[in-house]
Amino acid sequence: MEKPIVRDIFFLGQKSEPATVMDLQVAKDLQDTLAAHRAGCVGMAANMIGYRKRTIIVSAGPVDIVMHNPVLVRKSGPYETEEGCLSLDGKRKTTRYQEIEVRYQDMAFKEQTQRFSGFVAEIVQHEMDHLEGKII
Repeated sequence: MEKPIVRDIFFLGQKSEPATVMDLQVAKDLQDTLAAHRAGCVGMAANMIGYRKRTIIVSAGPVDIVMHNPVLVRKSGPYETEEGCLSLDGKRKTTRYQEIEVRYQDMAFKEQTQRFSGFVAEIVQHEMDHLEGKII
């Protein structure tokens, strides 16, 4: 179900809790909400739609990837960029990494490890920051 976008800085500033198999609806709501905002959004974290769970969704070209409990295990190639966010007005400067490797659980809660580079890597890092309560 499509959910409203949270803009409450206090809520967004809180760390998220681990996702469990009981949180599959969170992922489905993220899929529906991203689909509804696809024209101006390429990724979301669960707290952006009101859930304090460690689940994100990232648009990686023709496919959306849901990640439960993602962990950054490798990063290289730092660079400076500016990012916007559906939950916040304006853009903010931040440091990102050109190439990353992430360990996560997929929709079936099966462990995966995947490498990302370029813009998709930037999206993943932005959404993972949301899980830590970082306002970017």
